[in-house]
Amino acid sequence: MKNLTLLFLAFFGLSFTFVDGPGYDIGETATDFELMNVDGEMVSLSDMENVKGYIVTFTCNHCPYAVMYEDRLIELHNKFAPMGYPVVAINPNDPQVQPADGYDEMKNRASEKAFPFVYLFDEGQHIYPQYGATKTPHVFLLDANRVVKYIGAIDDNPRDASAVEVKYVENAIMALEGGLNPDPQSTKAIGCSIKSK
Repeated sequence: MKNLTLLFLAFFGLSFTFVDGPGYDIGETATDFELMNVDGEMVSLSDMENVKGYIVTFTCNHCPYAVMYEDRLIELHNKFAPMGYPVVAINPNDPQVQPADGYDEMKNRASEKAFPFVYLFDEGQHIYPQYGATKTPHVFLLDANRVVKYIGAIDDNPRDASAVEVKYVENAIMALEGGLNPDPQSTKAIGCSIKSK
């Protein structure tokens, strides 16, 4: 049956592309979104002014890896938002599967840690599959045109910030600032799996 389908497509001159997997690849343009922030306001990437890019980070409340990276996300935002690269944190987890990641719990955590960045709720889990996020945390660095420039981990040591040797996201931003592509452009995200039904 598969051979017949391929013959049919070839006969009528139809072309098709097999997709390697879900989510964005380096060089693809991410679509905008509108998600609820912990302050009750709806936020989209296009709402943000004077940006050169976006540090889109899928993260959550409960995951130990996400918690270990909270202070580093705050530092990233405080260092790079003034340069035009704000952190855009998104909680992708279904609160019915992981109640600690509900919207009220997000508000409480953002208040406790005084997050200086937006912390958005992917209600209905529509956005994280578009990106191809699989872990918390999982970073997608976009340029001003929402072109994906880097995908992966924040740095090379989730457990100990003082022992980090390679700051992947920082290095990627500095490459963009220098008119270069990040090297590496992707790394393996280390964290908890995203919780969905």
